[in-house]
Amino acid sequence: MPPDVKVRRVYEDAEPQDGTRVLVDRIWPRGLRKDAAHLDEWDKDVAPSTELRKWYAHDPAKFAEFSRRYTAELATGAPRAALEHLATLAAAGPVTLLTATRDASHSEAAVLAGLLRHPEPQAEGGELACYAHLVCPECGAVSTEGHHPGCSAQTR
Repeated sequence: MPPDVKVRRVYEDAEPQDGTRVLVDRIWPRGLRKDAAHLDEWDKDVAPSTELRKWYAHDPAKFAEFSRRYTAELATGAPRAALEHLATLAAAGPVTLLTATRDASHSEAAVLAGLLRHPEPQAEGGELACYAHLVCPECGAVSTEGHHPGCSAQTR
């Protein structure tokens, strides 16, 4: 069963079924007092970079490309750790991702919810270094597939 992850606007009243409420915007929502937000956490590290946020400008026509770029940003460093933290929260119970964006269905919260509900399966196999002995140091070909033409290691 996928985790219970909801997306809501931070300006909406909190509801008992929200579970853990996490603001996923990088900047604080306009006109909202911190005590009125009813947050459990504010996770800026999981938010899109400033550059990506400005490029996207909440244009629904760019949402597919925004999702692709944002997912790539979430693959490393602090954003990845923040996403893993959200996954841990979601595994423990309901989570509501909050955003100030008017169109929450075209927001980073929607992308995050999709990732948390349907995580990518982990690739099987080892680190690339485990296969280094199969690569020819001269031509870069995988030895089981044959060397590139002209490779001096081919004649050995």
